[in-house]
Amino acid sequence: MHPILFKIGPLTVYSWGFMLALAIIVAIWGIGKLFVREGYDKEKVLDITLITVIAGLLGGRLLFILLFAWDDFLANPLIFFAYSSGGLVWYGAFAGGFLGFVIYIYKSGLNFWNVADMFAPFVALGYAMVRIGCFMWGCCYGKVTSSPLGVVFPGVDNFTRYPTQLFSSAINLLLFILLITYFPRRKFPGQVFLLYLMGYSIYRFSIEFFRFNEILYHGLSLAQYMSLGLLIAAAIMYLRRRSNMNTQN
Repeated sequence: MHPILFKIGPLTVYSWGFMLALAIIVAIWGIGKLFVREGYDKEKVLDITLITVIAGLLGGRLLFILLFAWDDFLANPLIFFAYSSGGLVWYGAFAGGFLGFVIYIYKSGLNFWNVADMFAPFVALGYAMVRIGCFMWGCCYGKVTSSPLGVVFPGVDNFTRYPTQLFSSAINLLLFILLITYFPRRKFPGQVFLLYLMGYSIYRFSIEFFRFNEILYHGLSLAQYMSLGLLIAAAIMYLRRRSNMNTQN
């Protein structure tokens, strides 16, 4: 694993942070092109993206602290800002980022569903890129396996484990391709965004069977329960919006 890409004097460049920064740059470029095509102000993309990412990092860290490091946080609240030591939960990041996204969209008077459709494919692409950072960091690894696909994570132990980070990256890259290809043919505002939520939920529920999880509830991880909840909510919203669109037509 390569948690540190390189050092320049006192500056340390971490692999996960580097991939996140690269994902942000790609997202700003790609979403900007969609904004221009759809007649939106391209200059707003940077603000929306940065607010969403910052709110997401705060949300992901907060949920991690609540679930896994509450006692440590009470002993030393400053660990909340120790991002270099790892410790983020994606569903917390999604909730925080989504909240920041919604607030900005509301304040700016933009159409939520249209903008969400433009962001959704690049959320999938960014996720795929950041999971490569997870692999290089050596976190979010899988269960022990004898499969030839297995990888040893030296920072964990000497067992061969599923490289679930790479599986996640490949699946979300495919999800990006499907969403960005379908975007010009979407039938109603919000369709691409809701398809992303359903696609992500199905992927995440499935990949959890291969990921290493210390905490299980009746055989399922917390992420799987969250994925089921998100899938049901997104499916209901999808059917309602499609029904409303058919009624209007």
